[in-house]
Order: sequence, then structure tokens, then C-alpha cells
Amino acid sequence: MRQNPDQQTTSERDALGQYLDYQRETILLKTEGLTREQLGQKIPTSDLTLAGLLYHLALNEEAWFEVHFLGLPEREEWQGIDWEADPDYEFRTALAREPDWLRRRYREACDRARQAAASAPTLDQLSVDTRIDGKPFTLRWVLLHLIEETARHAGQADLLREAIDGTVGE
Repeated sequence: MRQNPDQQTTSERDALGQYLDYQRETILLKTEGLTREQLGQKIPTSDLTLAGLLYHLALNEEAWFEVHFLGLPEREEWQGIDWEADPDYEFRTALAREPDWLRRRYREACDRARQAAASAPTLDQLSVDTRIDGKPFTLRWVLLHLIEETARHAGQADLLREAIDGTVGE
């Protein structure tokens, strides 16, 4: 996905959504055409994998938009996980998943996050959860947080993909 040249004249809400979608698409592009083994490949200085990043980002989309913003229950696959005992659960368990499943899972999480964002009347809509300093946060904050989170991981994905097969850039 290329950035829309009209982004400079669009609404703040649309611009934030477009920037987040651009980063989401970047993550998916970094994983295209790779086998399960390649998605699980690490570089010597890190335990990160492309598989783990996909699953981690799916978790983040759901946690921030569905659970914290809308107040929905955690999805079944995340329920009952002792995150303190296994803080890297999604990174670890992603290695057993097939590439198509991981990409589909991430796309579905992103689709649901878009729906959650669209359900809010304004960017100033407050969250149900008070995760930050005991205060609710706005949809604007969630969008900005996910842009930052996804962009940071897109940079890591770029390095991982280059180590796998030399593919760089977009």
C-alpha cells in the first residue's frame, strides 16, 4: 500500500487510520512468500522472528482496540495465559503456526480494530479501560500508540527479512 497523496488534506481521523494501515501493510509485505521455517528464523543478536511479530501485533490490535478501548473480553486464545510467567507467549507459540494462518490472523485482528475505531463517534471518545494512570484514554491515543508500535516492529521486520533472503525496502 502506498501512502495516499491526498493525506495532507484529509481529516485527522482518516490520516491516522491511513498511516496505521500503511504500517500494517508493511508488516504483511515483509512476511510475504516466506516458509514457516523462514518466518521462525532469528538473527544472532535477537530472539525476534517475523512469525512472533505477526502474532504479537495481532494481540496488540485486539488488546488495545477491543479489550482496553471497547471493554470487550479477551479473545479465547489469550484467556488464561499467565503473562508474568510467560511474557513472550505470543512470540514463542507463533513458531508452531503456519505462515498463512499468521498473516490471516493478523489481517482479521486489523479488520476488527478498524471496526472498533469506526464505532467511536470521534477521536476524543474515551476508552472503557483506565489502563494508563488510572484514567481513560482516547481513540486518538490508541491510533497513535498502534502507529508507533507497528512502525517500530516494521523496522525490526525489515532487518529480519533482509537477514532471511536479502530483501530490503518496501
